Amino acid sequence: MTRLFVKYNFGLLLLFFFFSASVFAQKTGSISGIVLQKNTQQALVGATINVSGTSINTISDSSGRFRLLNIPVQTYNVLVSSVGYKTSTIYNIVVSVGNENVYTVELENNDNKLQEVIIKSNKRSVRAASLETPLSVQRLTSEEIRSNPGGDFDISKVIQTLPGVGGGQQGGSFRNDIIIRGGASNENVFYLDGIEVPVINHFQTQGSSGGPQGILNTFFIEDVKLSSSAFDARFDNALSSVFQFKQKNGNANKFQGNLRASFTEMGLTLEGPLSKNKKTTFLASATRSYLQYLFQAIDLPIRPNYWDFQTKITHQINNKTTLTFIGIGAIDDFSFASPKEATPEKLYALNSSVNVNQWNYTIGASLKKSIPNGYWNLSLSRTSFNNTITKFEDNENPKPESQTLDIVSVENENKLRFDVNKNINGWKISYGASAQLASYTNNSFAVILKEIRDANNDTIIQRAIIQNFQSPLKPFVRLGAFAQIGNRFIDNRLGVSFGIRSDVNTFTTSGMNGLRTLSPRLSVSYVLTNKWTWNASAGIYYKIPTYTILGYAENNSLVNKNIEYQSSTHYTTGVEFLPNDALRITLEGFYKQYNNSPVSVRNGISLANLGTDFTLLGNEAVLTNGKGNAYGIEFFAQKKLTKKFFGILSYTFYRSLYSGANGKLVSSSWDNKHLLSVTWGYKFSHNWELGLKFRYQGGAPYTPFDEVVSRVNYLSQGKGTLDYANLNSQRLNGFNSSDVRIDKKWNFKKITLDLFLDVTNWYVAKNPSIPEYTFTRTSDNRTFKTTDGLPIRADGSNAIPTFVKNDDPNVRPTIGFIIEF
Repeated sequence: MTRLFVKYNFGLLLLFFFFSASVFAQKTGSISGIVLQKNTQQALVGATINVSGTSINTISDSSGRFRLLNIPVQTYNVLVSSVGYKTSTIYNIVVSVGNENVYTVELENNDNKLQEVIIKSNKRSVRAASLETPLSVQRLTSEEIRSNPGGDFDISKVIQTLPGVGGGQQGGSFRNDIIIRGGASNENVFYLDGIEVPVINHFQTQGSSGGPQGILNTFFIEDVKLSSSAFDARFDNALSSVFQFKQKNGNANKFQGNLRASFTEMGLTLEGPLSKNKKTTFLASATRSYLQYLFQAIDLPIRPNYWDFQTKITHQINNKTTLTFIGIGAIDDFSFASPKEATPEKLYALNSSVNVNQWNYTIGASLKKSIPNGYWNLSLSRTSFNNTITKFEDNENPKPESQTLDIVSVENENKLRFDVNKNINGWKISYGASAQLASYTNNSFAVILKEIRDANNDTIIQRAIIQNFQSPLKPFVRLGAFAQIGNRFIDNRLGVSFGIRSDVNTFTTSGMNGLRTLSPRLSVSYVLTNKWTWNASAGIYYKIPTYTILGYAENNSLVNKNIEYQSSTHYTTGVEFLPNDALRITLEGFYKQYNNSPVSVRNGISLANLGTDFTLLGNEAVLTNGKGNAYGIEFFAQKKLTKKFFGILSYTFYRSLYSGANGKLVSSSWDNKHLLSVTWGYKFSHNWELGLKFRYQGGAPYTPFDEVVSRVNYLSQGKGTLDYANLNSQRLNGFNSSDVRIDKKWNFKKITLDLFLDVTNWYVAKNPSIPEYTFTRTSDNRTFKTTDGLPIRADGSNAIPTFVKNDDPNVRPTIGFIIEF
């Protein structure tokens, strides 16, 4: 490890032990928030808020607001209750001097006439399900996200602890490729306070969703809800999952914030009131990475650098109407540098990588108004994603004549959504519509294959295939509508919900035929006993192809205009066991059938197997004639904080297969078969906390290289050419890793200091990687060895092929601090 790293961590260790030796007087903190009626979103007056294990309590005022003061600093659960409503528990609240915890609590009506035992079972504080989505749903709180070992304050990494969630071919050790139940990483949708946010990762692969680091600020997040089936009809374009990120509101009582720093990044978060009447609050943050300095210190030839920003402003117009504004954005910059000590692995990384520079933002405003028996939402948002990618035969010495990739691509979406939600005589009804104006530009130059001639420059060995176009795609409109209705029957034991939606667009040939995307879904749940519930769902879901596919052109003609919406039909069933209010156990089986999956005309493979690099996924001619299926079983157990302990155990066995042009189903790139994750945390006295996580992911399939074609094209491409005739015929060893995190907090008069040690892969497990095709280099790594001692030929005929496989353990110890003020 470098001198810079040692100095940084040694200084923090000194600070760590200095404060450990200090003793401070008892300090107190506070908790505040607002209580709402879930069905109408109106303020709930007179709700009782109790701090578990203490006599501290209060009631909500005429605006639904509450504030608990003088709470001794430690970790608590808080119970919120009111006559006629189901009690809600907020778990794992860390009370400190520095920041006041702010929560929005929604209480459900409890107006049924069941027997007492059934009423008690429906309280279900730990339950994450709803009438529309009774299964395949998980929820994580803010503290579970922030304290996750190895999570690095990155939500995209934290959710890999949940059942059915994989991290890509190398277990998510480098990229956040969110793979849900064997589906591709572009089959997920993300909503932030009800507004869709398409880009949640830095250096995100366009046409997919993966990237090396998440954008969302975890200190904004109150909880995260993941649905992997039985999707609410209000959500469009989801084939594998829906993520709902609920942000907290800014503190209405005082100005506060935190400063976070580690060896990889520094972030500042601020919040507070913007009006004296406490009706307007704000949240704002900015984060700056240090990755370029870290990579320089360890002599890697790539230099990633990023900024991200996030804000939320909430204004309560009156007791029935709330206006919210959100904004999130990122600036990503990438560059190369010559390694000080050249190795074959470093030089391969240098010339096989692309140079990515991106910026993106999503801004939006939503208006929520309470109406008789319900409420409505109106939201308007805009997303822009600008992506520039370049590559040269020699990235270290780029020259115009050796450029092999030059892409400038911009996606813009302007979205208007409206939905109405009502509860009438036990019937839960929702309906709404959406309209989007989408635009996409793409100037692409790509050398797919370079013209190669023989040694005498007389005979063409390989003809060039060059992609060079400016997309003529004009702005087009996307429309959608949905309705959902549900109720409970048989003394409230049986819950049934039916939904339907349809989506159309003005671009594709059959895009305005709403019958082709008619998407019904049915969910059923039955309370077997006071602790056991059986759940089942079935539904058909549709997704419009990505803009990279829609905007691809040849000879100034949009060649993918005839494609269809991709579809996925889900069948899911399972049981849920709730032995107490803090423990939830589920066992589920699922089957997903895919139709109209995009298949590459050039390579004949399903695009569902691609998207783990940093180029554009779908920037080519496709046919939507691919099929696929994914099926499996998953087990999940979640224990909320009680007696200082909380934890998650999940296991999934699944298969994922897709077909290409030949119609044959083969293992997809995500067919790991086994996913196991164990995460637990323990709260010690004196504000010490220990967290430990273990993950195992079965070996991922991969495609071998075509060694004949690779030899000819290696010098121009910087990497080998895959043999798609043997797609995913090989398989890596299984991935396993364990992460540990230790936190210690000190509370001063008005400031809280949290020092943490977070070690990824602490037991130094090897990281299985795909062997990469390259040419053998000379001993000084300045050039390539040849069979005849002469300079290497353009067709590589005198090169000595070899494979580079870097299975070295990826261990990342991080010491950092959080200052709350």
